[in-house]
Amino acid sequence: MIESLLVANRGEIARRIIRTAKRLGIRAIAVYSEADADLPFVAEADEAVLIGPPNPAQSYRNTEAILAAAKSTGAQAIHPGYGFLSENAEFARTVESSGLIWVGPDADAITAMGDKINARNLMAAAGVPVAPGTTDPAADLDTAVAAAAEIGYPVMVKAAAGGGGMGMGVAVDEAALRTEYDKVRAFAERMFGDGSVLIERYFPRVRHVEVQILGLADGRVVALGERECSVQRRNQKLVEESPSPAVSPELRERFLAAAVRAGEAVGYRNAGTVECLLDPATNEFFFLEMNTRLQVEHPVTEYVYGVDLVEEQLRVASGLAPTFDPDALAPSGHAIEMRINAEDPKRFLPGPGVVRTWVEPTGEGVRVDSGYTQGNTVTPFYDSLMAKLIISGATRDEVIERARTAVAAFQIEGPKNNLPFFAELLENEEFLSGAYDTGIVSRMR
Repeated sequence: MIESLLVANRGEIARRIIRTAKRLGIRAIAVYSEADADLPFVAEADEAVLIGPPNPAQSYRNTEAILAAAKSTGAQAIHPGYGFLSENAEFARTVESSGLIWVGPDADAITAMGDKINARNLMAAAGVPVAPGTTDPAADLDTAVAAAAEIGYPVMVKAAAGGGGMGMGVAVDEAALRTEYDKVRAFAERMFGDGSVLIERYFPRVRHVEVQILGLADGRVVALGERECSVQRRNQKLVEESPSPAVSPELRERFLAAAVRAGEAVGYRNAGTVECLLDPATNEFFFLEMNTRLQVEHPVTEYVYGVDLVEEQLRVASGLAPTFDPDALAPSGHAIEMRINAEDPKRFLPGPGVVRTWVEPTGEGVRVDSGYTQGNTVTPFYDSLMAKLIISGATRDEVIERARTAVAAFQIEGPKNNLPFFAELLENEEFLSGAYDTGIVSRMR
């Protein structure tokens, strides 16, 4: 097993990785920016290194500073968490060429899945269903218009190099396409340094379902069930649950088989997620993208499958077998995760500030993965995620009842927060029925 681990991230995910590392007897090393000096993850690490000012480009995306911290502390491995450098193939290559262990998939897999068009083509070749769309970038507006006419409106206009729900727009006709194409292309060039655009069929009523995969040290790829991620605002997830209330045993079998094929197609190792769109009217599903890292919502899978995914990541990176029997994976119970963000619960606009009160709920089936505590400051420099409230139980109904109690007991004063939204969602008939789709939040507003 790895003996010392540098966590190249911050907040709740850094704290969560550190927790597992310390449980396994691994020396945990944190890196932090000047803005994060007082956060819990810094104090809980065995060692912590200041790597720069608040600007992520000068700290959490500063590869030279992170590698210098790894060298000065004698770190053996680097875990990137999610966001920042987690899906940066060049960083993964640099880590390994520096003689360190990269806790994640290899750089070639990250590269292959990092471009949405390339990923679509690879998946189609592997027999994974993909939505109708372009097999090459729409190089100019005329090409995009011709592609959309062939695919049929409405279409989704996507940044090929994008991720995290960013760089996307919907066009219902040619006039809208002309506007969205220019907008998405400009955004992609500014944010990702790559203006390539993909045109794909848009499904107005669709569910977002993803499959957790794990590429083992012996070369096998296994699937640890699916997660429902359809409660979203601006194409970004707010609530995830496992198993999905929309997925029957037969459909689950097809989902998991397709996800394993997707992983095998790129020789995948370590943790990853195959994201799909599910048409609830036909039960057809289509590959959306692969996230070549640990997902924010991984805890719901941990509960349903009884594993610690960070531990499994570390075991794969160390060349060790998993803690579970890959041939006897079986889900049990239900789990729901709610992302507690520093944002207005109506318009979802960021609302940073000093945390004057922070009281976490407790009780059976209640877990809180938090990045902050009382007295900390939620700054505007990073993502608004403050904590994840994860509820588990024997059935979905039991989990929802526990979630209501936990949301009511969670006390946060100072930054704006979206707890009132979750209280509303947990009484919403559409959500309670399980028959919801990605439009549920807009219908609530």
